[in-house]
Amino acid sequence: MIDLTIADDVAHITLNAPAKLNSLDEQALRDLGAAYDEAERAGVRALVLRGEGRAFCAGRDISGVDPRDDDVIGYLGGLVTPLLQRMARFPAPTFAAAHGACLGVGLGLLVATDVVYVAESAKIGSPFAALGATLDSGGHALFLDRLGAHKTLDLIYTGRLMTGAEAVTSGLFSRVFPDDQVIEAATDAAAVAARGATAAFLASKHLIARIRDERLTLWDAVGIENAAQAALCDTDDYREGFAAFQEKRKPVFRGV
Repeated sequence: MIDLTIADDVAHITLNAPAKLNSLDEQALRDLGAAYDEAERAGVRALVLRGEGRAFCAGRDISGVDPRDDDVIGYLGGLVTPLLQRMARFPAPTFAAAHGACLGVGLGLLVATDVVYVAESAKIGSPFAALGATLDSGGHALFLDRLGAHKTLDLIYTGRLMTGAEAVTSGLFSRVFPDDQVIEAATDAAAVAARGATAAFLASKHLIARIRDERLTLWDAVGIENAAQAALCDTDDYREGFAAFQEKRKPVFRGV
């Protein structure tokens, strides 16, 4: 089950199937995508994703899957990949609070989120050695980029799972918190972002994606930064930020 609530311009999406560690079947993936669509239509200025119970998301729900006729391409290529792309393109800052198992598709959900706070209990890695399968949902790209080939293949070959603290120290995610504080931390951060200059935040989100995807050089990146800054000069928030600084008061941003 996927729950969505919206309050104070922040969408809160909860993976709410704790009995199966929030593992995702095909319908759950569709429902999660629909929740992101609804949040976008509502015009929220930030979003928080979390899991209910003992885990964030243990990956794919394979309880009813027959490996002899498993449509892997239909599940991964037809459902998972479009969902992750949709999440990554969400037009507002996104945050995740991750605890317990963050595996397979669950790891992919974190890859597709802007800022990830993990609990000390988080378990991150590739559990597929025991299944005769391979890491998916963007895991190879994330690990190779942050850990290098040797550590990535060590995790894959051994099935060892990283703790939340180890994942943050390795540069996979942003910050680590005690289990009872991680959801509050992500929620507070989203609330701060929602009150901020979200048009400028979205420009940075697009810049980072383009610099990464196109592997731009430093000076190419500087060039598109300049263009983004020039475009922001026409926004109300840009003018409000300058006026507030000059008038020595706190700015009131509206995201436009």
